[in-house]
Amino acid sequence: MIKFSKILSVCGLSLSVLALSVMAAPKGGKPIVLGFSQVGAESEWRTANTESIKSAAKEAGITLKFSDAMNKQENQIKAIRSFIAQKVDVIAFSPTTTTGWEPVLQEAKKAKIPVILTDRGVDVKDESLYVSLMGSDFKIEGVRAGEWLVDYMNKKGITKPTINIVELQGTTGSDPAIQRKAGFEEVLAKNPNFKIIRSQTGDFTRAKGKEVMEAFLKTEGKNIDVLFAHNDDMAIGAIQAIEEAGMKPATDIVIVSIDAVKGAFEAMMSGKLNCTVECSPLLGPQLMQAAKDLMAGKEIPRRVITDEGVFPAEVAAKEFPNRKY
Repeated sequence: MIKFSKILSVCGLSLSVLALSVMAAPKGGKPIVLGFSQVGAESEWRTANTESIKSAAKEAGITLKFSDAMNKQENQIKAIRSFIAQKVDVIAFSPTTTTGWEPVLQEAKKAKIPVILTDRGVDVKDESLYVSLMGSDFKIEGVRAGEWLVDYMNKKGITKPTINIVELQGTTGSDPAIQRKAGFEEVLAKNPNFKIIRSQTGDFTRAKGKEVMEAFLKTEGKNIDVLFAHNDDMAIGAIQAIEEAGMKPATDIVIVSIDAVKGAFEAMMSGKLNCTVECSPLLGPQLMQAAKDLMAGKEIPRRVITDEGVFPAEVAAKEFPNRKY
């Protein structure tokens, strides 16, 4: 594994609210209540993220009120307002998009309820509307994917005048989609023979990744040298499309994606994926600790960046038993 160590600069609405109530660490004799709005359940990564938060809340003795936004911003806004009305102690959420949050976050601030962002950031003029953002540096993930690709193609002696790349973007307007694209393109700017010829959102889902890749193959066919997918689920869907088109994934088309879920390792071990860049979903324990610290009157870091790595196919079999998601 190529390891990149980072200093922790720290490190209608289906409001199916799930309350995990257990004997909790006392806060004035009462358990801490955390309201969490999850973006959805679009991928293996998100499922693992949800499980991490639920299990960590139970372990920490925190009452968790959980809402699945089903990938709709309006659902998250309704959930946050519901948490405010219920007077929870802390609100946390993984934003569907970067913009459109200031009114509801102003409401949380007025109610004196601290807000923690997990996994994704928001674009707000008043940064006091949230106390911390914890999760990955998406731009660095895009940079790592680009750097791995350039290094791989050079080592393979693939020095075509133009290396044609198709890109499966994440959900339009989401922080990871914006930042991963920016980081990847930053590397390409230094290597002008690498060129993105098609780019379209696959909404971070396997089904949409397959559908968009089918369209790419119809228009570009064997002209495609590389697929860059903003997450593993879209890459796995694209692999199905490539095979159905009679081509060999990871051989006829080099594939690099982001997340490092078990499904990606299985694809690499099957010779169908070349590389995955890690984005850890296991944010539950640090979120619960942050909630406890806030309730104890402690300051928490403004930004927590997760320590992550890069996994090329040659290390997949060795690393697979260590994967927790």
